[in-house]
Order: sequence, then structure tokens, then C-alpha cells
Amino acid sequence: MIATLKDSFAHARKAITAMPDADLDKSLDWFGGKNTERGVLLFVTRHAAEHLGQSSAYARFVGVVPPWTEDAQKPQKQKPEAAPKPKQQ
Repeated sequence: MIATLKDSFAHARKAITAMPDADLDKSLDWFGGKNTERGVLLFVTRHAAEHLGQSSAYARFVGVVPPWTEDAQKPQKQKPEAAPKPKQQ
């Protein structure tokens, strides 16, 4: 399931980034009204984020840790601290 979701997002990203900027302000008939390609992309992004949030909430409810949370909880490699700069007088 995760692989399918990642493939879906990769496909969407590829299609969106291939769109010429000049096309983003083209008007479209959309759900009985008018919208621009840019407006449709904003809707799709917001809509996908909403569903991802719902999926995340459901996963947590049934005891599943979402993969991005699991990754964030893994111990991070600590960067060595930079040596303090000597004070100049």
C-alpha cells in the first residue's frame, strides 16, 4: 500500500512539474464553473493533504504509526558541534 501511495505521489509530481508555467493561468470548465489550471492544482494539493491527514488519524487510532512519524522517531546522527571561536581582543 505504501509503495502504491509513493508511486501515486511521484506520478502526480512528474505530471505537475512537466506543466509549462504559461499554462497555469489557462481557464478551465471545472465542476460547473470556471477555474485555472493553477487553481485546480491548488485544490488537488489541498484535497490530497486532507485525505493524508485523515489516513494518518485513522492509522494512529488503530495503533499504526505512520511511516513518516516512524522515520522522524529514529535516532538522528548528531552533527559534531563546532569548536567555539576564540574571542578577539
